[in-house]
Amino acid sequence: MPIAPTPSTPALGGSRWNTFPAAGTALTAREFFTATEPLLQGVIDDNALTAADGEVLETQIRATLALGTRETSLPLAVGPGSAPAARELGAQAEKIGHELASWAAAALERLLADRIALPAGPLIVRSHCYGHLLTHPATDLLLGRRGGPVTMQLYNEWLHQVVLLRDALLPFTNWQDVPLLITPTGLRHIEPARDAFLTELLVRRIRHASIVAFARHAVTGTSDTSGTSNPSGPAGYGFEASGGTALPAVLDQPPLTAPRYLLTWRPDPAADETVTHVAELRDYYAAPRTLVEHLPPATAAPGPLTGRITGRITGRIVAGPVADGARTAAIELTHDGATAHVDLGQALRGHRFAHRPDGATSADALPADAPATDPPAAADVWTALRAPGLVWTEAGDAVLDATGQGDLVVLALLGRLYPENVTLHPADHPVTHPTDRTTDHPADRATASGNSPSRLVARVDPPRTS
Repeated sequence: MPIAPTPSTPALGGSRWNTFPAAGTALTAREFFTATEPLLQGVIDDNALTAADGEVLETQIRATLALGTRETSLPLAVGPGSAPAARELGAQAEKIGHELASWAAAALERLLADRIALPAGPLIVRSHCYGHLLTHPATDLLLGRRGGPVTMQLYNEWLHQVVLLRDALLPFTNWQDVPLLITPTGLRHIEPARDAFLTELLVRRIRHASIVAFARHAVTGTSDTSGTSNPSGPAGYGFEASGGTALPAVLDQPPLTAPRYLLTWRPDPAADETVTHVAELRDYYAAPRTLVEHLPPATAAPGPLTGRITGRITGRIVAGPVADGARTAAIELTHDGATAHVDLGQALRGHRFAHRPDGATSADALPADAPATDPPAAADVWTALRAPGLVWTEAGDAVLDATGQGDLVVLALLGRLYPENVTLHPADHPVTHPTDRTTDHPADRATASGNSPSRLVARVDPPRTS
């Protein structure tokens, strides 16, 4: 049910389609969707709709939220050759849109039988045209014999709010749990940030920092890149806000299969201000480098680490202090009484940039001429993790064997390797030349000139099956 009115929030009716507090509030997707239902009730009342009419409006919202339809509100073409960010966001759009359309169908059915009271009188809401195309039956219904300008504007406002809801949730894997900032105009306050986000998504390869910035705006309302009033602050890979954190999904999923670009909302009662999480180095090209061939060689061929390293490497994330609205964090690693630290931002950058075989769970994804033997092991993981700067190679392909280690250790390894020509590879597949060239890092522009580093392969455990 909509939020109950108070003396400071007038009753529903007239131009009032919600009872949101004037200062704004935080609502989940389901709570916000429920709060938009008075608009649908206004459409039903003004147009004396029947169950058959509800089917027309259900078809309309499904067409609006789908990809590839004439009426789509997100003209994003996604295919095998699309960049990973576009593929991930496109899959999110389809999944979220399908669920929201199902909510709409259920709401229409319920409101036709059990209407929401509008104590202040029939709804009359002015809604600007946002260019959402209607199906022909929906146009006939809303502007035809029984419809008119009032009906159309009520429906237009509801439709636009639902589209804004879908788009605000695109960056989040657990989108139903995210507390979105809601103002008396619903989600219309995100429109400028949404326009910038969708423009970058539709016309170029969207940057991870842009996805984070839009997600932060949807949750906090802040429109700069640092969470402070400084618009030139650093771009971030995640953020904290009142009640939780939004950080890349790979922090609780296996690096081999985790999304590269999506965030996961994690409730945290200790978080009480907006803080941007940033990488230590904005320009990793400037980091010192260590050639893997200068490290002590591995003492065994690629395979489980048992026998080469006694016990597993353990890891945890340690956050740094807040300075000017931003903070860094590190993966702290421990093995046999010794410690190593890897910047979390660089580790996440390494995960986004790493090549990994499409269809990593199927050997059928490998080329038919895959070699029978792998390149030799270069150095053990613990040695590489403690090396100064970023590890790379110019002496041909080399393997670092991280099988038997935890996901956080694998992520830390990706943060220690220079993020060009790094391949994350399951141990049950032979190492082949990478064919996934759709990430957003400079290796995509590598040529046969020989100026690019040779390939480092991080061998990891195969994907876990449920």
